[in-house]
Amino acid sequence: MSTLFHNIRIFDGSASAPKLGSVLVDGNTIRQVAYAPDTIAAKADTLIDGAGKTLMPGMIEAHTHLTWASSVEKVYHQFILPPEELEIAATRNARVLLDHGFTSCYSAGALGDGIEARLHKAIEAGDTPGPRLIPSTLERSPEGGEGVDTGDVFNGRGPDAMRAFVKYCADQGLGSIKLVISGESALKPGSHAEVLYTPEEMDAAREATREHGLFIACHAYTDAAVDLALRAGARIIYHGSYISDAMVETLAAHKDELFYGPGCGVSVAALEASPPPHVDMSSMKSSAAERMDLERVLVPKLKARGLRILIGGDYGFPFNPNGRNARDLAHFVDYFGYTPLEALEAATGFGGELMDLPVGRVKEGYLADLLLVDGDPTQDVTILQDKSRLAAIMKDGVFHKAPAEAALT
Repeated sequence: MSTLFHNIRIFDGSASAPKLGSVLVDGNTIRQVAYAPDTIAAKADTLIDGAGKTLMPGMIEAHTHLTWASSVEKVYHQFILPPEELEIAATRNARVLLDHGFTSCYSAGALGDGIEARLHKAIEAGDTPGPRLIPSTLERSPEGGEGVDTGDVFNGRGPDAMRAFVKYCADQGLGSIKLVISGESALKPGSHAEVLYTPEEMDAAREATREHGLFIACHAYTDAAVDLALRAGARIIYHGSYISDAMVETLAAHKDELFYGPGCGVSVAALEASPPPHVDMSSMKSSAAERMDLERVLVPKLKARGLRILIGGDYGFPFNPNGRNARDLAHFVDYFGYTPLEALEAATGFGGELMDLPVGRVKEGYLADLLLVDGDPTQDVTILQDKSRLAAIMKDGVFHKAPAEAALT
């Protein structure tokens, strides 16, 4: 089956301004892209008149927590759920993210062992709707790391235990492991400065993930923690709020093999939250305010040095539910000085590079993960927060949400 989009404004996933044109999808692949005045002569099974709407790549969530159960459709007021309910929530969240224009997700860790491996297989088989997913297992935080209560170490400490953990993940068919290197002051004040792993464990993680072909994602706040993440060969580092200018330069030296995600969504949402009197968010709000003050300075520094900085902000809390993920684009504009085009590239082109897949760009030979947007998000990224403005959602050449009949000819 083939689909031809015409009379559209194309945002291609780079920081370039959109152009008028047409796009031919053949099977699951973008076969041809033509910019006005050029046209596509090939016939297609389905012809879609975009009526001036914007065709862009599907968005990519680089810090996904599908098992952080709350979504815009169902809020849970407890964080840890029974395994069966957690699996239901994760399956719902995958569909919710796709409904909101996220066609790919990189997992930043799960609350239940094996859930994402099963969900990944179900999505790939077409048994349930969801984004392309690089799945992970439990966020691995060492025993005694009380600052982080979302993880576990179920196979002990030391280099051999780390190797066993990585093999276990590979045997499950996972794509990435999540290592919580720093504590978390939002949960335990002051613990962001704690370092929860040894250099020897990080060396073992690097060796084992290379042997088994897995990525590493690291939660790291300080120079010491980021240094360990680099030692482990991390693909993406989250937060980094407290690093020094010297570490900024170190990260810049690794910009071609490394991605960075500030994770600001949860901070902004925590500051906005108005919890009931019996819920104490004072530590979380204090930590969020401090981190945002630091990241307003840090993120522009890293951007100026060429780091590929990605959206994704710990969505899944009751005050920050899955489905609101596109807010991150506006946060990049409002807090970090990005232009709308730069924020869109962070959510598409750079995300595709993180996924290590031909996604995130409207480009010949890339997979046909596309959004048809009613409006121009290159001028106003907040449009993408309204799923009703997504006139069509295509993943792998198939419509998850088809355009209205009037657009089909």
